[in-house]
Amino acid sequence: MSFTVTTNSQKASPGGETNEMAANMVIRQDPFNVTLDAPALLAVSILLVLGMHFMDRTILELLVVLVPLVLLIHNDYLNFLKLGPGGTPPTPAGYARLTWYRLFTLGDPFTAPPRDPTQQPAAGILPKDLPYRPGPRPVVAGLAPQRQLNQHGSLLAFGALRAALGSLCARLPDKFKHGFALFARHPLNVCGNGEVCHIHSSDRSMHMNLHPDDIKEVLDNGWGQRHPMAWHGLIQSPVPRTYTMIYAPRDENDLKTICRIIEAAVWYAAAEKVEIPLTSSES
Repeated sequence: MSFTVTTNSQKASPGGETNEMAANMVIRQDPFNVTLDAPALLAVSILLVLGMHFMDRTILELLVVLVPLVLLIHNDYLNFLKLGPGGTPPTPAGYARLTWYRLFTLGDPFTAPPRDPTQQPAAGILPKDLPYRPGPRPVVAGLAPQRQLNQHGSLLAFGALRAALGSLCARLPDKFKHGFALFARHPLNVCGNGEVCHIHSSDRSMHMNLHPDDIKEVLDNGWGQRHPMAWHGLIQSPVPRTYTMIYAPRDENDLKTICRIIEAAVWYAAAEKVEIPLTSSES
């Protein structure tokens, strides 16, 4: 694999954003807090005293519980919207659906799912000497969408990776197609009409399905984590148990490893061994 590009952290992106700014942008998730200044504290105290004297006890207790609960839900809903577009409509109904799924999320997203001896392909293809991703893992939040909150990488890396996927489809048009995601035309393991992977433009992370062997290599070496809804149980999840988030590439070394991981996703989706060479995203 080869990747050659001249990095200039102050070069403006097509949207007017510098690469340095893009690399440091953060998708916000605000913690829940209620701050009362002196007048507000006095007003709340008076209302509580009046409530104890003039309101039914049950109604007052409900108000004391429900008001903070409503504020908490409102804050959580705003955080859901701040994650941006994804697999769930940004509506109260979509939020309610995700709240239900939260009851069943994975307790440990860093342990690979068990192998299915009847599944094909029978084994993964990532090498045991997969490089370790240096540095801490990024902070991740959300279900659908699931997004990185930091370490978003550069626009150059994002462009190079998209160009590499487009080049793969141009080279093998009878096997792959590329729209908002990379698709296998003749998938062995069907997910989303044969989707191999897709890249999120907001944080430049990606989702893909991998063989459990390859998921273990990815998790052990710090390149990603399982989707919180990738469970297998009595409640049907909308995503397969092999659904995995891969963190955004930060530099050339990350790109090389992530291309190998995408090759493993192609192998799992279609039992096809391909090579994804990187070329410059600039002319």
